[in-house]
Amino acid sequence: MSSSLIDGIAELEREKVLNEVNMRLARGENPLEIIEDCRRGMTLVGERYQKGEYFLAELLLSAEIFKQAMETIEPYLTKVRPPEPRGKVVLATLKGDIHDLGKNIFATLLRAHGFEVHDLGVDVDPMRVVEKVKEVKPEFVGFSALITTSFDYIKMAVEMLEKEGLRKQLKVMVGGGVTTPLLKEYVGADFQTRDATEGVRYCLEIVEKGGGS
Repeated sequence: MSSSLIDGIAELEREKVLNEVNMRLARGENPLEIIEDCRRGMTLVGERYQKGEYFLAELLLSAEIFKQAMETIEPYLTKVRPPEPRGKVVLATLKGDIHDLGKNIFATLLRAHGFEVHDLGVDVDPMRVVEKVKEVKPEFVGFSALITTSFDYIKMAVEMLEKEGLRKQLKVMVGGGVTTPLLKEYVGADFQTRDATEGVRYCLEIVEKGGGS
């Protein structure tokens, strides 16, 4: 763990972050460990945003720094990824919610660990999720939420998957700052978290067990 990299992201120091990432890659460090430090830094940014110490501008800047760091790390991930995808994941932030920072971090971590990720973006209609599940036949569907108005759309999406006969073959995940175990029960999901790393750990455990609901 590098406190320098974590602090660099938390303090929105673009050059410091990119220099640190390049230096650690040049030393041959595991890119997954570097990504984890970047994630920890983003967690601090999120905490400062929640406390009112950072605002939307800082949040957007941190997301851009994180994205540039990931683009730098990406070529090195081939050395640690499995030759075949571990599994497929469809991700979406549903109608009425345009927040995607947490979802993007989760998607990056999933790809780093060898998952094939289909990210539908933000403000997504539930039917698009159903269509994508039919198309790619994933093992997981993940919904990100940062405002409570999206909860009913998540429930709707899960019910639509059930109606189409797709639910049994999937693990449904919900994540984001406003999610709770109660939401998991309300929408009929299999897993809930506010921690992207915990979400990746869940996916890895499921595929190692052979998947299935």
